[in-house]
Amino acid sequence: MLHLGLIGQAIAASRSPSLHMMLGELNQLPVDYQLQVPEDDTADSFNAKLTEIRNLGFVGTNVTFPYKQIAIDSADEVNDAVKKVGASNTLLLKDGKVCAFNTDYTGFIRGYKGRVGDLPAGKVLMIGAGGVGRAIGFALFEVGATEVLVTDLSERSAQSLVDAINDAGYKARYVAKEDISAAAAEVDGLVNCTPVGHLKSPGMPLAAALIENQKWAFDAVYTPMDTEFLVESNKKGLQIVSGFDLFFYQGIDAFEIFTGQKVTDVKPVWDQFREKYDVVSSLI
Repeated sequence: MLHLGLIGQAIAASRSPSLHMMLGELNQLPVDYQLQVPEDDTADSFNAKLTEIRNLGFVGTNVTFPYKQIAIDSADEVNDAVKKVGASNTLLLKDGKVCAFNTDYTGFIRGYKGRVGDLPAGKVLMIGAGGVGRAIGFALFEVGATEVLVTDLSERSAQSLVDAINDAGYKARYVAKEDISAAAAEVDGLVNCTPVGHLKSPGMPLAAALIENQKWAFDAVYTPMDTEFLVESNKKGLQIVSGFDLFFYQGIDAFEIFTGQKVTDVKPVWDQFREKYDVVSSLI
């Protein structure tokens, strides 16, 4: 039995256990995936939970809010994506070591290419510079971004990401709230990495009138799949990449890391998961 987990807070509704156990079934691997909730949001509590599951023989764990940056400090080895992003959402526990990966980064790349193919991302306006925003901000340059314009309710968070991107040799700049309209008019892609649009925080991260003449849009929110932002983007003729694409492909990437086994045909997994767990969308 391969024991896997997800460490995070407020994760009771996560579909990660369902995805990983289905991947195990389809690949003839016995998988048990359990949610792991530390006592609080401190590094000490995270490390205690990580030690606990390592002692229980877990071979890997995903990591989500609020531990993605804390997770790096627990790692003996980190891959290039983690070094760029400064956060990890996937830990491989093998041979007495903790190896850190970031499958938000790789999952977005796969999801983007699966939806829009070879279309270069071009100049992009990204709303939200938190944990997933940092991963997407760097991953954009792997799919042809030329510049990322970052805005966030926290100027400090946005500027921190801008500085990190520029320090890595890419191109980014901060966009203040009052300049969002002008920024939207000059970009090829729109990215939402905020919770706005989620069932618990409905709405639009960007005024509908500003969605015009761009080429593509991505929303990290996937509950619901058809967010107001993506519906409006689809109406305006933009190609879309959904939060479910990100969730699905980051899960595939994590499963491959945990098991060392490639998922060579993802379509049956996609179709079966959407049908079994009633993942519906009118857009994709």
